[in-house]
Amino acid sequence: MRLTTRTNLAARVLMFCAVNDDGYVRTADIARRCNASTNHVARVVQQLQAKGYLETLRGRSGGMRLARPPERISIGAVFRLFETDIPIAECFDPAQNTCPLAATCRLRSYVTRALEAFYHELDLITLEDLVRGNCGLTDLLALHPGVGGSCRGAVSGA
Repeated sequence: MRLTTRTNLAARVLMFCAVNDDGYVRTADIARRCNASTNHVARVVQQLQAKGYLETLRGRSGGMRLARPPERISIGAVFRLFETDIPIAECFDPAQNTCPLAATCRLRSYVTRALEAFYHELDLITLEDLVRGNCGLTDLLALHPGVGGSCRGAVSGA
């Protein structure tokens, strides 16, 4: 399985906001730190905001921040938001399916079970699990040097 760029960016946006939780952050800052296109980040931000993961503020001192605490953001739910519209294989898309094996192939049920297991594992992970104590991530994403002070002298976790 391969995740889409938007799913990857959604995780980066949320991690960036969680690390920099002392105020609003800007799309351009996220794009720069996460090596991404500002336009792509903006589209992901729009979708995360529409689904209640981010709150945004327009204007000169505006930006975005998490709309929920990191421990209440399920990574599985975020991944589903960005991945479910894209069929994993042709036979999963009734409108585009031309596979002659679809009616008798058993592989589809096994792939479905594997996808369910994949999302189940991601459902067990929160945004807080990704950022708490992750000193390397904090060093890479913090906009202000004082952020993540609890990481100084700590050994970074898995």
